[in-house]
Amino acid sequence: MASKSTSNDLAARKPNLREAILCAAEELFATNGFNAVSVRDIAQAAGANPGSVTYHFKTKDGLLLEIYNRHCGPMNRRRCELLAAARRVRDLQDRLEAIVRAYVLPAFSSGSDLAGGGARFTRLRAVMSAEGNEVARRIIAQTFDDTSHAFIDAIHESLPHIPRAEIVWRSHFLLGALYYTLVTPERVARLSRGSADGADAGNAIEQLARASVASFQAPPLDPSAPSRRRSMTQNKT
Repeated sequence: MASKSTSNDLAARKPNLREAILCAAEELFATNGFNAVSVRDIAQAAGANPGSVTYHFKTKDGLLLEIYNRHCGPMNRRRCELLAAARRVRDLQDRLEAIVRAYVLPAFSSGSDLAGGGARFTRLRAVMSAEGNEVARRIIAQTFDDTSHAFIDAIHESLPHIPRAEIVWRSHFLLGALYYTLVTPERVARLSRGSADGADAGNAIEQLARASVASFQAPPLDPSAPSRRRSMTQNKT
């Protein structure tokens, strides 16, 4: 009888233990990066043993992939739903604004839940992008590239006179602004001397959307400009 009770207790604990491991790994990766964190570190933070991490996720790589999947699956699906609606807008200006909002809104949809990730997962994404780990880069590409291509193509359809390569650059800047807005909202309050609240998600979305639309609509970069500036600098020296 005792044996049966123990087996039931263990079975009941498995989902909670799996969740504890995921949460511990996410916090450690966001704070210390992927390379510096070991399976033993994760197990200790989760109150588990290293074998439990291996049992549930096989490897540390598998654990990172699961963290991305559980956050980004819902976010990517929501982005695709909003993008499909945005592409049906007839007016090109309104369509562009709807496309940008379709990208931005899901990232703000949750402060701590799984539908976008909130600040901790956004911080983790920023750390993974900067760390240069090949595993993390592969997971990031696997998770986001298809959705990113869809948004870039949609923006290009709305702005056909802008080269696609420039839209890639500008979408890159949008992603950076989105990261920073989610991770350090207090900086807005500090630099505005309290006149703006960086934690006001509604205002942050409006500011980010307007700035991004203006960026996408800016005239294409003159290809000869960089070489001309280099020539002028060389002549001065």
